[in-house]
Amino acid sequence: MADLKSKRIAVLVTEGFEQAELTEPVKALRDAGATVDIISKERGPVRAFKHHDPAEPVQANMTFDEARPEQYDGLLLPGGALNADTIRAIPQAQKFVAAMNQAGKPMAVICHAPWLLIDSGVAKGRTLTSWPSIQLDLKNAGAAWIDREVVVDGNLVTSRKPDDIPAFNREFFKLLEQGSKGGQGSQRRETVNA
Repeated sequence: MADLKSKRIAVLVTEGFEQAELTEPVKALRDAGATVDIISKERGPVRAFKHHDPAEPVQANMTFDEARPEQYDGLLLPGGALNADTIRAIPQAQKFVAAMNQAGKPMAVICHAPWLLIDSGVAKGRTLTSWPSIQLDLKNAGAAWIDREVVVDGNLVTSRKPDDIPAFNREFFKLLEQGSKGGQGSQRRETVNA
């Protein structure tokens, strides 16, 4: 098991995130010793969904206005269409993602969450995967899209759906253990299909 005791991870989220895509990676991160902050528009409960049905909320302990990218070693962006469509238009979230990428910090992005990569200027030139319905958006933004359970491109780990979470977590943990390796300009490009 990974030892992430010295790592602090930011999770950016709004109402309507896909429950498993937040709760399962966060549990694995905390079990490995990482400190995890749930960051949203306001402190307090943020409603989850399990596919199309409302699910248990999580507690945001920090706001977008309070969070600073330099305080974090990694970033998790859970999916869910409602969450992803809302968060992509929030300037603070866009700036946070762009800063994390510029610093080369590991970013794990799943399902519909790559929409925020588009609006943050991070998708162009990257190889990634996502929920299939947004592949055209990603291609139009200049990304190369492939249908695999997990894709690693430099500091970026992407996956398609909750079934991919074991591979998603594994590759994110590998990057966290390695530390910052360079962002969009990184020469490390690797695709993984476990």
